[in-house]
Amino acid sequence: MTVEQLYTGCLAQGAYYIESEGEVAIIDPLRETAPYLERTNRDNAKVKYVFETHFHADFVSGHLTLAKQTDAPIIFGPNANPSFDAISAVDGQEFPLGKATIVVIHTPGHTMESTTYLLRDPDGKDHAIFTGDTLFLGDVGRPDLAQKAAHMTQEDLAGTLFESLRTKIMPLADDVIVYPAHGAGSACGKNMMKETVDTLGNQKKMNYALRADMTKDEFIKEVTDGLLPPPQYFPLNVKMNKEGYADLDEVIAKGTHALSAEAFEVAANETGAVVLDVRHQNDFVKGHIPRSIFIGLDGGFAPWVGALIADVKQPILLITPEGREEEAVTRLSRVGFDNTLGYLKGGFEAWQAANKEVDTITSVPASELKEALKSENISVFDVRKESEYTSEHIPSAHSIPLRFLNTHLAELPAKETFFVHCAGGYRSMIAASILKSRGIHNLIDVAGGFKAIKEAHIEVTDYICPSTL
Repeated sequence: MTVEQLYTGCLAQGAYYIESEGEVAIIDPLRETAPYLERTNRDNAKVKYVFETHFHADFVSGHLTLAKQTDAPIIFGPNANPSFDAISAVDGQEFPLGKATIVVIHTPGHTMESTTYLLRDPDGKDHAIFTGDTLFLGDVGRPDLAQKAAHMTQEDLAGTLFESLRTKIMPLADDVIVYPAHGAGSACGKNMMKETVDTLGNQKKMNYALRADMTKDEFIKEVTDGLLPPPQYFPLNVKMNKEGYADLDEVIAKGTHALSAEAFEVAANETGAVVLDVRHQNDFVKGHIPRSIFIGLDGGFAPWVGALIADVKQPILLITPEGREEEAVTRLSRVGFDNTLGYLKGGFEAWQAANKEVDTITSVPASELKEALKSENISVFDVRKESEYTSEHIPSAHSIPLRFLNTHLAELPAKETFFVHCAGGYRSMIAASILKSRGIHNLIDVAGGFKAIKEAHIEVTDYICPSTL
């Protein structure tokens, strides 16, 4: 019996490959299915089941494509009712896999169809649980995503999750391995550990939500306290996972259509497409197409696209590093953005060669900010997460988390120059590109972000450990 976690850092998502005697189960596959098919070919095995722990909100699953490619049935837990053919399993139902067995454990609370899958080894011993968004390492799934569909409040869902954990998961043996759907960085929880695999026994010790003496009311309060609003693209991804979507091959074929500089400009003007520049921030700062938005492939690309562009139907035109066009389209499709119209052939250099208008961003070392701060009239805006800001920041800096930038534009100086920074430079460049696309040009980016600020010995507040906040 083989169990392999296929982890995607950009989405902080874990899919799972389970094989026994040439039979394979895939749990929560990503949209691109090639890695699973390649693995089965290497093992001389065949996909027997495609299991889904719930209707995912933060990414589009590959369940439909994989089922079509392998003739394997799609299996959800109770209450799923998707728009396509699938098995809605009952609590306790068993699915044989070679000499192993996968048992359905209905664990509602994150969503009402949320299901944990228990893997029993060939000897019948409980080996591992695949918990989806029910149980993370260090945390549990947020209970506010399925309120409308479930006709319940987030407190009601949290109470349901409490019962699921206490009656279905915590009674399992301590040596059972926990394989969650997400790790640290996902917006599906609050306080996830950086590790992606653990034992249930250790989680009973480490995870606040599994505290043995915790009351239901305490659980509800702790789980719902401090929840930020979910990204706007979340319900759109749920809809796609529940109702269906286009084949990835079609999305890639359309999205990798090469456009000359002239054709690219016409397409941008006539379609209302967002011009998305996915190069490195160091390239974007030196030159870019006016009003284009920067979200680099080498950062938290897909979640930031989802959070900031939001509408999965929004037409997109790409500026990419050479050879990374398909990667960009694929990663956009993971979060449901299927309407990429093409990319600029020859990249930004082709735009320059065609003598098209270009724009730049003023970016300075932290030492220049240090000098500027000697003036009482300099404004600094910190676009890190609120928790990062609270932990440590420049005393005079204003907090405007990147995710909520569009709702804070009125707070920015109309004419006076101001500085923008994040932790390392990635998020501040995203912020700068959005601001410039909105006609706000009186900004200066601080290269290297807060790390460079501290290295320049600029005064910051006393450090507060995030765990004590």
